[in-house]
Order: sequence, then C-alpha cells, then structure tokens
Amino acid sequence: MEPWVTNWWNTSQSETFLNDIQEKNILEGFIKLEELFLLDEMIKEYPETHIQKLRIGIHKETIQLVRMHNQDHIHIILHFSTNITCFAILSAYSILGNEELITLNSWVQEFLYNLSDTIKAFSILLLTDLCIGFHSPHAWELMIGSFYKDFGFVQNDKIISGLVSTFPVILDTILKYWIFHYLNRVSPSLV
Repeated sequence: MEPWVTNWWNTSQSETFLNDIQEKNILEGFIKLEELFLLDEMIKEYPETHIQKLRIGIHKETIQLVRMHNQDHIHIILHFSTNITCFAILSAYSILGNEELITLNSWVQEFLYNLSDTIKAFSILLLTDLCIGFHSPHAWELMIGSFYKDFGFVQNDKIISGLVSTFPVILDTILKYWIFHYLNRVSPSLV
C-alpha cells in the first residue's frame, strides 16, 4: 500500500496541506537550519567560493526538510488508511462471524460468573484505580498520544490535556452509575 500512496502523493499532490502546528514546526526547522549555516559562516571567514558552497548546503538541507515533510504526510495517510481497513475488516467479521462471537461471549460470561465475589470486587477496584485513579493522567496522556500518532494526527497538547481532564471523569461517572444500578437491582435496601 505504501508504494501506491507514495506515488499518488508525489505525482498528483500539487498543494501542501498544513495546519498551524505543522507550519510552525517547519518554519522552526528552516530558521534553525539557516541560523546554523549563518553561524558557521560567521565563525569561519570563508572566501566567496565557500559562501557559494554554503548556499548550496542550505539548498540541500532545505530539500531534505521538504522530503521529511512529505514522508510525514505519506505516513499520516498510510496510518489513516490502515486504520480504516482494519475497522472495515473487524466490522465485516462482527457482522458475518456472529456464531463465533456468540461462542466467545458465552465463554467470557461463564468465566466471569465462575469468579468469586471477592475476586470480582478486587478486579473492579484495580481496574478503576488504573483507569481513573490518582496516577492515571500519565497513562491517559500516553494512550491518547499514541492514538493521535497511530491515526496520523499531529499531537496537540491542549486537546490532549482537555481529553485527559474530562474522559476519566466521564468514565468514572459511568462506572459509578453502573455499580449503583447493579446494587439497586440486586438489593434496593443496600442503596
């Protein structure tokens, strides 16, 4: 799939799509490159032929930055298309492979019903502390960051911090409601 995307990107892509973060990163790369070459020029007093070589070096490094930028875009498209393909395959399998899913579901339910109440309670507490506990924001940042990277999105710290601060709270509320609903159904006097 990569050769197709690379060919499409290099032949039919006439305009570059940049968001603000990408544009900022590319401009910072160009500025750093230019500053390094100018510093090199200031440190060593070159004759005119060396300054010409310096300009050629800047041109080559600029081309290298553009190639890296193109590779980033190609990888974003590849990640996105791979994820869509995986989603389509899993969706088709869940629709067409109903019998296998029913067997798996019955096996999981039998396994969970055979656990003692102590192990069930311990598992629920462990899971909630891992997902919603005091140290969970670091794990959420890693998971959301890897999700962003996997789907080819540019990492935005503001969005990640917003998701880290809201998603565990929503998950905690759903879990508490589920426990309350279960206890209310089992024994209304407990609640």
